[in-house]
Amino acid sequence: MVSIFSFRTIKSTSQGSYKEKGSRFLSFAFPVDNEESIRIHLDKLRREYFDARHHCYAWMLGPDKKLFRAVDDGEPGHSAGDPILGQIRSNDLTNLLIVVVRYFGGIKLGVGGLITAYREAAADALRHAVIIEEEVVIHASLSYPYDKTPEVMRLVKDFQVQMVEQNYEEICVIRIRVPLRNYEGLTSRINMLNIPSVVVELKPT
Repeated sequence: MVSIFSFRTIKSTSQGSYKEKGSRFLSFAFPVDNEESIRIHLDKLRREYFDARHHCYAWMLGPDKKLFRAVDDGEPGHSAGDPILGQIRSNDLTNLLIVVVRYFGGIKLGVGGLITAYREAAADALRHAVIIEEEVVIHASLSYPYDKTPEVMRLVKDFQVQMVEQNYEEICVIRIRVPLRNYEGLTSRINMLNIPSVVVELKPT
């Protein structure tokens, strides 16, 4: 059953490999949470493995898995990026980038051989990864009179709220992160205190 409150990703970077008819496929899996971090990882691999023939990759972002991309980087259409993306999907993962670097061995593998090679290289990187479940969180801001601070701090503790930024004056303002599963209960309690709360964005951790 798919949960709207959490998503599966990997804990840290992992690596794998695959060999076929002299060609070497080096695979790298990275936990990511935005397209800028994806670009940084790709640029670093391109510099480190500058002599490789291809740097094929796929990524997926967000708990709803609506943001994704697959890139063949010069291989025949759908023979590299799609098999890599297929491994992300088949393992029900997101917030993940997988890159497969190919060193050509002199013998062409054909489209079927390439599909198998890129799929198995991606799968091997995931076999070496630690898969974890992450909470979906709400990013919000909360303003309240200073004399409400004890009640607000109690809510912070009760609903596993993480304070990101604090400004304590006559009217206090705090930026918070709260697990989506706790958000409805938190807002209900806030309304009982007659404290305004404004959601500024919703995104995964």
